[in-house]
Amino acid sequence: MKKLIIVFLMAAAFSGYSQKASEILDQVSAKTKSYTSIKADFSYRMENAKAKINEQKQGTLLLSGDKYKMQASGQTVICDGKTIWTFMPESNEVQVNSLDNKDEALTPSKLLSNYNTNFKSKILNEKNSDPGTIKIELVPNTIKNYNRAVLSVDKAKLQVKSFMICDKSGNIFTYTITRFQTDIPVSASDFSFDPKKFPGVEVIDMR
Repeated sequence: MKKLIIVFLMAAAFSGYSQKASEILDQVSAKTKSYTSIKADFSYRMENAKAKINEQKQGTLLLSGDKYKMQASGQTVICDGKTIWTFMPESNEVQVNSLDNKDEALTPSKLLSNYNTNFKSKILNEKNSDPGTIKIELVPNTIKNYNRAVLSVDKAKLQVKSFMICDKSGNIFTYTITRFQTDIPVSASDFSFDPKKFPGVEVIDMR
């Protein structure tokens, strides 16, 4: 699951980056930040041709500012903006970590909104099979454990439809949003883990 976060968004040496791509991303970022909350269902694929890996899974993300709750791969990751809980029901175990804002991890809020701060961007194709979608490549400004991402954006709604991330191990992670809801009611309890609700859970505090 940590991979899902690192994977659940990428200097100056690159040429041909478009100001238009930057402007589109600014609009997407502003639109995303205008929502009080976002709930997204998504499909997730991990591929590695060399290792002969091709895995497909489903997941759900609840997001409000820097707080999020993501369920995928049989695990639940919860963040209140300061602490991250990774709950594994199969072993009835939860790992607790502090969120380092300087960490290179791609948190959901970064994936959905903070593009131009951390990446160089360019439009990959203006013309494709879906004229309502535009694909934008993102490359990190600094050295990361991933080297490229591709965002598919709905131009009319200014919403991310899918994103693909390539890491330095040859893994390709693709997330496709299948349902996108905004401004739904949320509470603080949605973004915290209460061990009392999980009898016998083993708490591994790694802070």
